Amino acid sequence: KAIVARTNATSRKAPGGAGANPFTIAKAGTVKAEAAAHFPGEVAPLADLMAAPQLELPAYPDDVVPCVAGATVQRERWRVLQRGEKRDGPVVYWMQRDQRMRDNYALLHAQNLALKFEQPLCVAFNLVPSFLGAGVRQFGFMLRGLRQVEHDLREELDVPFTLLLGDPAETLPQLARDINASAIVVDMSPLRISQQWKAAVGDALPDGVGFYEVDAHNISPVWETSQKQEFAARTIRKKVHGCMDMFLEPFPPLAAPHPHAWEETARPQAPDWSAALGSLTLDAEVHEVDWCLPGERRALEALRAFLNTPRFRRYDAERNDPSKRLATSNLSPYLHFGQLSAQRIVLEVQRACGLKGHSSLFPSGERNTPQAVFCEELVVRRELSDNFCFYAEDDYDRFEGAHNWARTTLNDHRGDRREHVYTEEQLEKGQTHDDLWNAAQLEMVSRGKMAGFIRMYW
Repeated sequence: KAIVARTNATSRKAPGGAGANPFTIAKAGTVKAEAAAHFPGEVAPLADLMAAPQLELPAYPDDVVPCVAGATVQRERWRVLQRGEKRDGPVVYWMQRDQRMRDNYALLHAQNLALKFEQPLCVAFNLVPSFLGAGVRQFGFMLRGLRQVEHDLREELDVPFTLLLGDPAETLPQLARDINASAIVVDMSPLRISQQWKAAVGDALPDGVGFYEVDAHNISPVWETSQKQEFAARTIRKKVHGCMDMFLEPFPPLAAPHPHAWEETARPQAPDWSAALGSLTLDAEVHEVDWCLPGERRALEALRAFLNTPRFRRYDAERNDPSKRLATSNLSPYLHFGQLSAQRIVLEVQRACGLKGHSSLFPSGERNTPQAVFCEELVVRRELSDNFCFYAEDDYDRFEGAHNWARTTLNDHRGDRREHVYTEEQLEKGQTHDDLWNAAQLEMVSRGKMAGFIRMYW
C-alpha cells in the first residue's frame, strides 16, 4: 500500500514533481534527515554541462587521495588482447565501463605502462550517438560524471581527458595514429557490443601498438573467478569467496602528478562538451532524476552516508520492504556507471564494521548480518551476472540464453490463455489490473530504479 500511495501521483513527463520524491511524505524526522544527507541537491539542465560543472564537491578523505608512487597491477587482473613492441609513444586508457579516476585498476595499469615506457598518459572516452536505448536520463548522469573525471585528471594527475565522437573502430585507431601511441588499455565489459568494439579496434590499430584489457569492475576478475558459465549463485558463491584472499586488498596509489608531461602541441584536445551533446540522438521525454547526483565524489559521499547511519544496520531486515527505501544503499547508479568501485565499497564496509579480515563479510554458513547480506548482493550476485554475460556472450539477452528448464517451461505454455493482455503503452504507463505492478513500473519511470524484491515480481 505504501509504495502504491507513493507512486499514484507520478507522471512520465514530470518525474521531479509532486509525488515523485518519496521523502517529501516521510513522517519521521530522522528519516527526513537521512534522506537529506543522501540526496543533497537538484539537477541543473543538461545544457549547463558546457558551463561551470558541479565541482564544488567535498574533498576525498586521505585514504583515497592519490600520492606520488607507481604501482603494478596484479597480473591476474589484466590480459593481453594484442601484443605490441612499441615503447616510444604515449599510453591511452580507453575508458568505457569504469568512469572514475580513483580506485580504477585499468587507469593504474595504463599509468604503470606509461611509467615503464617513460611516456605521457591520456584517457579517452568514446561517445556514440545512441547506446542500447539510453536517453537523457542515462546520458545526463554519465556526462556529468565524466565532466568531473576530466577535471580530476587534469587538476590532480596532469593527465588529459579527450572525448571521441563516433564509431570507436575508427576513432580509437585514429587517435593512436595521431599521437603515435605505444599502447591502449581498456576496462573490461562483458557486453556483446563492447566485445565487438574491442575486436574491431584491435584489428585497426597501427602495427606494434599493444592492446590490454583490465577487469576494473569486479573484485575478482571475471576470468579468474570461474572458467565457465555458472548455473546460479550457489555454484559461484564458493568460488567468489575463495578469490577474496588474493584480490580484496587496498588499492595502490596513482602517481600524482604523472611525471612524464605532454608537449603542448601534442597534447590531446580537451572535450568540446557542446559538440558532444549535439552529437547525441536522445529520447528527452524521460527526464533526469533529481534524487541522485553523479560523480565519483558524490558516490563515496553516498556510500558513507549509508554506512554511517542506521540504514546499514537495518539492511538485512528491511532491504526487501519496498516501502522502506532508506533501508537500501541507493548506490546502484554509481556502480552501473562505474563511478564507484565495488571493491571500495567492501573496503569501506570492513572499516565501518571494524573488521580486519573478510570472513564475516563472506561467511560459509548463514548470511544473517547486515554486512554479510549486503556483500552477498554487492559481490556474489553482481559477479554472477558478469559471469553469465561473459560466457554467454552470444545469447545472454536472447531466449536461447535461458537454461533448458526455463526454455522448456516457456515453450510448454506458449498457447496458454491469458486472463489479461495489455499493449506496450499500457504496461509502460502502469495501466494494468495489478496495483503493485503498476506502482513498481511508475517508480521505475519516475525515479529510474525499483526496489529489488519488487523487481523480481515485476
